[in-house]
Amino acid sequence: METEIFSVDNHMDNIVSYQQAVDILKKGGVVAFPTETVYGLGALATDEQAVQRIFEAKGRPSDNPLIVHIGTKEEVDKYAVDIPEVANKLMEACWPGPLTLVFHKRAGVIAENVTPGFQTVGIRMPDHPVALRLLKELGAPLAAPSANRSGKPSPTEANHVYADLQGRIPLIVDGGRTGVGVESTVLDMTTVPPTILRPGGMTREMIESIIGPVNAESKTPGEEAPRAPGMKYAHYAPESPLFVIELDESIISEAIAILHADGKKVAVIGPDEFVPAEADWYFPIGPIHDQNAMAANLYHAIRQCDQTDADIILATETDLGGVGEAVMNRLNKAADGKRFSL
Repeated sequence: METEIFSVDNHMDNIVSYQQAVDILKKGGVVAFPTETVYGLGALATDEQAVQRIFEAKGRPSDNPLIVHIGTKEEVDKYAVDIPEVANKLMEACWPGPLTLVFHKRAGVIAENVTPGFQTVGIRMPDHPVALRLLKELGAPLAAPSANRSGKPSPTEANHVYADLQGRIPLIVDGGRTGVGVESTVLDMTTVPPTILRPGGMTREMIESIIGPVNAESKTPGEEAPRAPGMKYAHYAPESPLFVIELDESIISEAIAILHADGKKVAVIGPDEFVPAEADWYFPIGPIHDQNAMAANLYHAIRQCDQTDADIILATETDLGGVGEAVMNRLNKAADGKRFSL
């Protein structure tokens, strides 16, 4: 299969590019497209065979649920039931935006393999002009996980998608680099109070300012299937082992010296203010207290590490304020829980 990339300008009509994408989707194919968080790999959420092509292209475990993307708030009633008033408040305040809300699903509408084994469905309205235009032209919901090979860093640029999925999908709609950089927050509206299943681009503080206190998901030992994307499997991993390390220049320098003594080449991901001369490669991702910048640049930096021949990657931790919770969630997943300790 040949993979085409069509660039679209948000300020131009681009009707031909959108029509090609819509034609592929209506025929049961998959298309990669930008959202405000990361690039998504979309297929008709009501077509089980089309959804299966997402799993095949990504090499994604079949018990890992997908998020349904819609173009208007009014569509929620078509796919979900028992929508609480607090959810309406969140949709009014936060949609379009990086917030996925999990509801009891309406029977017989969304394909069963979108939420395998569950009677719930995660829905969001993306805040990106290309995604919204595509959804409007299609007139149907899209199931869309991140457009990468399963387990790899999520793509924030069209060329990231191409590197992972070339020859596996027919079309990538290139809308430029994404802004938020980490996936949406997933909030379970079927619990009281609602429960954050995955931290993301919408912070806990933002959510609680609108609806009051929410719970955070605790890992359930032996849980058979993940309740939301990114909960069960290792994700976002580079080719070389990644270790989270304390945000301390002297500790980082000593760690690099230890690894060099062992004959290892070291890449480091950290804030703009740190430039350890000892590192073989250093990839800054933003000012030390700017979690939004770190979120936006994290996956790009992890992918840059894959362009080196580093044996070990060290990534500095950040505090959990704001979107920092999502940054650390992704880093810990990329490291599969590994920390570098002296």
